[in-house]
Amino acid sequence: MTYRVHLFRLLFSMEDDLFRIKKAERIEQLWKVNVVLIVAAIAIYFWMAFLGLGTERISGIAVTLSDTAYETSKLWFILGRALYAILFAAFILFFPSLLFYLLTGIPYQKLVIMQQVVLVVMLMERLLWIPLVIFVGLNWQVSPLSLGIIASYITEIPWVILFFGAITLFQLWIIWFQVKYISAFSEMKQYVMAINVILLHFLGWCLTALIAMGDSYILGGWFG
Repeated sequence: MTYRVHLFRLLFSMEDDLFRIKKAERIEQLWKVNVVLIVAAIAIYFWMAFLGLGTERISGIAVTLSDTAYETSKLWFILGRALYAILFAAFILFFPSLLFYLLTGIPYQKLVIMQQVVLVVMLMERLLWIPLVIFVGLNWQVSPLSLGIIASYITEIPWVILFFGAITLFQLWIIWFQVKYISAFSEMKQYVMAINVILLHFLGWCLTALIAMGDSYILGGWFG
């Protein structure tokens, strides 16, 4: 049986598509969809950078730079965001798939399909960040859909706010989706699988907070 990847059908008719994926002996369009998603990630991060999201440090020192130096700084920032988008999309697609493959023995390609859906949802979340920043003035770590806004009332420690800011309704849906998807292929007890998925996301939230802090320091070193 051949299965052609249709991510939105998997999102909205999950049970039927899970059955088809489970029975499939051949997967078509997998790498084509991977490329499309990576290009989409580049486009979204490029757009965010073009709109000035995350350029606060550059804008803050604009008066000290010549016009050429300022435009060059913005260009490097946009190119850096495009490179980050490639690394981000590739990481989401392939690294968790490898971990779950080693843990469960589920065919790697079928796990990549799962991560394609995860990446779609994460890109949708990033699109939502744009109006929140532009029209409401809320950065991602204090989005009303995350726990970061609650953490910001409890503490002023940046890493803690960034960590809880990474925990969003989108992330909770992704955890549910991954547990349900993997459970359809694996005989591992569902609660054991849930613990493993949550642990992976916990590490991901820690890494997100560290990268966000590191990004701030790097920008400060380049443009400060």
